[in-house]
Amino acid sequence: QVQLVESGGGLVQDGGSLRLSCAASGRSLRNYSMGWFRQAPGKEREFVAANRWGGMWTGSSTYVSDSVKGRFTISRDNAKNTVYLQMNSLKPEDTAVYYCSAKYGNLARVSRDDEYDYWGQGTQVTVSS
Repeated sequence: QVQLVESGGGLVQDGGSLRLSCAASGRSLRNYSMGWFRQAPGKEREFVAANRWGGMWTGSSTYVSDSVKGRFTISRDNAKNTVYLQMNSLKPEDTAVYYCSAKYGNLARVSRDDEYDYWGQGTQVTVSS
């Protein structure tokens, strides 16, 4: 079992920055693919970013959705068992609850939420205009 706890959300002005953290316990994240999703009120959960674990020889690859490309960056620190989502140039449309997710090994499709086995409780991000 993997437990995921997000933190770092909050209220920020249009154009501001936040860094979300996802701390894992129960297992090392070293061989896990990790994802960030978000859900705004009245909308479906949507893919934001992923760090896909391709195995010992391939290593990991990162992906971001078109809506956040150039503004958001996903990274991981295996020593701290933590995944981060750096969010810059935030816009009001980025307002949502952000969720961290994990899957052991590789992912067929990084943007599909049903690919992931573990989820955090979410952290609220609100961007004011």
